[in-house]
Amino acid sequence: MAQTEITDAMLNKRICFHHDLMTMEADFSDFNFENSASVNSFYDRLEDRIAQTGEEKWFFLVNLCGTRIDPSAWIAYSRRGRDLNMAHSMGSVRFDASEITAKQIERAANTEAFDPNLFTTREAAIERIKSLPSTRRKRIIHDPNYVEADFVRRVSFDSERVIMDADLSNFIFYHSRDVNDFYDFLEARIKESDRRWFFLVNLEGCQIYPSAWVQYAHRGKKLNIAASLGSVRYAPGSETEEEIRMRSESQDFNPNLRNTREEALERIEEMRAEIIAEMGGQS
Repeated sequence: MAQTEITDAMLNKRICFHHDLMTMEADFSDFNFENSASVNSFYDRLEDRIAQTGEEKWFFLVNLCGTRIDPSAWIAYSRRGRDLNMAHSMGSVRFDASEITAKQIERAANTEAFDPNLFTTREAAIERIKSLPSTRRKRIIHDPNYVEADFVRRVSFDSERVIMDADLSNFIFYHSRDVNDFYDFLEARIKESDRRWFFLVNLEGCQIYPSAWVQYAHRGKKLNIAASLGSVRYAPGSETEEEIRMRSESQDFNPNLRNTREEALERIEEMRAEIIAEMGGQS
């Protein structure tokens, strides 16, 4: 069965928040994750809706009745689920009314393989959530891993070529605090310049931990919209590169990933020419 067009309105109907239970409910029922783009669209929306609540931590209640995940979508489904759980979940509980799930639970009961967070009914899943401890009032405040001096040496501006150069080589974003500290610094520097820039980003050896990915994607998207003439990244064969390529599928942007700095600079010159041509056509 062909997947209908995925829109924010359609996804919003599948996402709701039960504030009394501190629970975000995701309805994956009869949804076909037919490729990584469909996974990214759904998880992009989940991230946005959680951000809109202003509350970081929620229990997750997931309806898996009739959910289909095609083989080509499994890697994206696993990664995006991991990232979202690391960033926002106080505990995830799933339910699936299928006979296969019932037999799986029956076989696994009273063994080390038993998963207490998978149930055949929504009611049982909710009861499980009620038994889980909330960490919302025990808000985690991450200690900073970096100081401003760590960022100063990694960011430079070439006014002649209008390029902001961010060197994130061998840098590690452990959690959202690291992301926010870096982007707060970067946004302040760009605001001082009072102009847009081409972004040249060195991601060679850069690591973004699962607990940092959601905020990294959010802050990067926001800054690109506000201040970028075009962004090019270079990172030969890293997991960070794979994650960026995956997320770009649903966010309608070209990740512009290149293997070398030279290739990245060539791409910036191509974008510069495209902008000049567009301006000439409008004159």
